[in-house]
Amino acid sequence: MKSIFKILILFLVYLFLFQLVPSVYSVDPLSFPNNKFGVHILFSSEIGDAAKLVNSSGGDWGYVTIPIQAGDKNLVKWQKFMDKARELHVIPIIRIATEGDFFNKKVWRKPIDEDIIDFANFLNSLDWPTKNRYVVILNEVNRSDEWGQDPNPKAYAEILQYALAVFKSKHSDFFIISAGLDNAAANISKESMDEYKFMTEMNNAVPGIFNQIDGLGSHSYPNPAFLQPPSVDTPKSISSFKYEKDLAEKLSNKSLPVFITETGWSLDMVNESKMASYYEEAFKTVWNDENIVAVTPFLLKAGTGPFSQFSLINIHGAPTLGYKALEKIQKVKGNPKLPDDYIKIGIDNPQSNLIPKKDFLDDPTSKKDSFIQLDTVKTILKWLIKS
Repeated sequence: MKSIFKILILFLVYLFLFQLVPSVYSVDPLSFPNNKFGVHILFSSEIGDAAKLVNSSGGDWGYVTIPIQAGDKNLVKWQKFMDKARELHVIPIIRIATEGDFFNKKVWRKPIDEDIIDFANFLNSLDWPTKNRYVVILNEVNRSDEWGQDPNPKAYAEILQYALAVFKSKHSDFFIISAGLDNAAANISKESMDEYKFMTEMNNAVPGIFNQIDGLGSHSYPNPAFLQPPSVDTPKSISSFKYEKDLAEKLSNKSLPVFITETGWSLDMVNESKMASYYEEAFKTVWNDENIVAVTPFLLKAGTGPFSQFSLINIHGAPTLGYKALEKIQKVKGNPKLPDDYIKIGIDNPQSNLIPKKDFLDDPTSKKDSFIQLDTVKTILKWLIKS
């Protein structure tokens, strides 16, 4: 009788703990109508122009990829960006970045654990427009100038795993995406590493790392030389996402959704007309793939900077033929899951009328009560062990 009583108590404790531990799973973005069209921007003020493109021709809830640097954690600025994204029905993909190295501005500073903690705290302080909070952990880390030191798949796998733990501990809605790698990088000592070798060594260093992430980042550029037509199907072409996904699945036995956060043709290598036709063909064929969540070509606006060769809007503010081609492609109305801590108001347009709802689980007294409850569980377990 006493043993039956113990089993009953353990069962009740098991159920109780399951009520306390929040789910760590994000929503499958492909389980809802999804508008995969997006664009990469550099500044939060460009969200309005981005929305016009990604939600054109019947589209709604398209995507925008935007980097945030370690020194740019301005709460007012970034909450305004999130609010505008909600208003315009744009899904943000936030890529975290450090900043230029203090001694060498041509390379990025190598990330440290404290960067991850700071970003997690800051991004968790924002009200996001959708339930999934998409965060890309760094950029093209198989290059020394992007990583900040010699390419190190072990170090990146470790910081990626750390980011997963830290972000998920802040909120289960964070959807963690691996860095898009340079698909043209060669194995050059102290300079770069082939992306497939890099991925394999990541998994060797941290077995199962591709099981842990939520999404696979990809920079499916038309390499070599940013000029290959969509019909070219190689591990270094705009089809590289397929090869990356296949390798990640081989290493993990997990089918990961793909986020092509950078891609595009160089106007130094092809003319505007060809760029336009390539974009049309790519979205009809190669990128018409059921595993792709978003394609955000690089770049909406580059001005006169070094990325002007990829810009969809020229230095005079006029749309290129590539922009016009993307604008005309028929899109779908996305319907992403909205945050649990928002309630709908209004009748005519409920999705654009949202107000924050207090989550009392964040109240200090509620947390205190949870700790008291956990202490009670521990006491029961100790009693059971001693009995």
